[in-house]
Formats: sequence, structure tokens, C-alpha cells
Amino acid sequence: MNNIAEHIQKIKASLPANVTLVAVSKFHPAEALMEAYEAGQRIFGESRAQELVAKEKVLPKDIEWHFIGTLQTNKVKDIAPFIHTIHSIDSLKLLQEVNKQAEKHGRIIRVLLEIHVAEEETKHGLTPDECRTLLDSDLSNLRHVQIGGLMGMATFTDDMERVRSEFRRLSSLFHELKEHYFANQPEFKDLSMGMSHDYHIAIEEGSTMVRIGTDIFGERQY
Repeated sequence: MNNIAEHIQKIKASLPANVTLVAVSKFHPAEALMEAYEAGQRIFGESRAQELVAKEKVLPKDIEWHFIGTLQTNKVKDIAPFIHTIHSIDSLKLLQEVNKQAEKHGRIIRVLLEIHVAEEETKHGLTPDECRTLLDSDLSNLRHVQIGGLMGMATFTDDMERVRSEFRRLSSLFHELKEHYFANQPEFKDLSMGMSHDYHIAIEEGSTMVRIGTDIFGERQY
């Protein structure tokens, strides 16, 4: 049996005070999440709407749920009643749909813009130029979303210098956008980057939010 509580305590002890831990719980059963919850973890990340909705029904209501996977517009309505943060906004269309569904529930949903920095076709996200174009759009009527920062994934590789370079580019973009578009908006503050195999480098390059699954729960149970 995994000692989930021990893993959480060890990781939290290693994180700087300004870095938030998102426990990536996708494909793990509710019992495993409950073990993490009892160890004090309150922020969990899921990547499939159906699985997230099922878990939200049976787990404690003070959990802060983050959606970290590719989100289809037709699934937004399923998670809008309770989702705290969506890390994977990769189009204006998706941002508008989140706003529409949040409005139906009288909520403001926090979102992060997903940026494609990895040299892998399988990764999703906006290019830096697409992100600037989105932010140049008239977003004034989107009163039920709050853009809280950026998210990105580095290339899955053993070449840690390449990983560092990609994180550095993402961090540079974050600071550019902060200065240019969000200078007077303190809520634009999160840079979500770093997973089990590379979060130490991500933190060194400015991450404020790490998404860790394997190092907490062990290998996924499909």
C-alpha cells in the first residue's frame, strides 16, 4: 500500500512557501484521494470531466477541484457548478463557454491559459502569439471568468536543460503578459508548471503551482 500521507508531507516540506501543490488524482480511486485529504491535502487535479463529477459527489465538499486536462466545450457544463480553477484554456471559444456556464450558476471560475512550449505534437495549448491575440480581444463581457495566470508542460525527456529552457520561456511570457495586460490585477499570479519528474526545475524557473501525481499516489491505476 502506498503511504500517500507520507509522500504528501515529504513533498510539501520541500516546496517553497509561495508554491501550491495540486495533487493530480486522475485514474486513482476516491479512497486514495481520501487518504491524501486526511493528510491535509485540499487541492486535487483531474483531467476527465466524467471522473471528476463522480468523485466530487462522494468526496468532502471543501476540496478545491482543479481541471488540468484538455477540456471539450460540451463538458464545461458538467463541472461548472463546482470547479475552482481550469488550467487548460486553449481558445477564446472555450473561455467564452466557461463564462457562459459560470454565469448560469452565479459563479466566477478561475482559469489559466495553457501555453504550448514543449516540442511535442501531443501537447496542447496556445502559442505565445495566439495567447497575445486572445488577450487583445475584447474580454470585457466575460465577467464570470478570472484569468489567474498561465499553465504549460515541458517536453517529456531526460534532457533537463531542454526542460529548463522551456520552463524559462514560459516564465518569461508570464512576466511579459503580467506587465502588459495584468499590471493592476493581483489575481494574475499563478504559473502552473512542473510535474513529478521535473517540478524542482519548474520551481527554480518561477513556478507557483506544481501538479504532482505519481510521487504522491504511485503509478496510475487505469
